[in-house]
Amino acid sequence: MHNCDWIVMGANTEKEHIACQNPTAPDIFRNFQVKRTLPTRVLVIDDDNATTDLFKLILKPNEFEVHVVNSGPEGIEAARRLSPEVVVLDLLMPEMDGSDVCRAIRSFSQVPILVLSAVSKPGMVAQALDEGADDYLLKPITSSVLIARLKRLVWRARAENEANGNNLNLYQAN
Repeated sequence: MHNCDWIVMGANTEKEHIACQNPTAPDIFRNFQVKRTLPTRVLVIDDDNATTDLFKLILKPNEFEVHVVNSGPEGIEAARRLSPEVVVLDLLMPEMDGSDVCRAIRSFSQVPILVLSAVSKPGMVAQALDEGADDYLLKPITSSVLIARLKRLVWRARAENEANGNNLNLYQAN
C-alpha cells in the first residue's frame, strides 16, 4: 500500500480537488483527483433571531454554509468579509432598512441578493429590485421553494462568471 500525502487544490472555488502528492506512488494514485462539491456560502441578514435560527435549520442540511447577522450595518460588513455566494435579506429592519443594505452591498459586489419579506406592496417590491435585488419572495415561504431559488441564483451567478472568464469571486477589487 502506498502512503499518499493528499493536498487540497481549488478550495476557493465551487469544486475542491484532492490529489496524491507522493512521487513514489503509482501514476494511478498521483493522477487521481476527487471532486467534492463545497457548501454554498449564504449570508442571511435579518433582525429576527427566530428567523435566522430557522434559516440555519433549513439550509445547513441542504449543502449551505450559513452565516447570519441581525442588522443592516453588520450585514454590509459581513458581505465584505465573508464573500458569500448569495445573500438573503429582510427589508424591514431597525437602524438600516433592507433597501439601503442592498444598495450598499451593490456598491462593491455583484453577489446575488434574494429579498425575503412580509411586505407585499408593489412599490416596495419594485424599490428593492431597483436597488439591486435579484429576486423577491414573500414570507411565509416553503423551505423547498427557498432552497430552489437560492440554488438557481447561485447557479446563474456561477454560469455568468464562467461565461465571462471570471473566477467565482463575485466581488470587485476596491
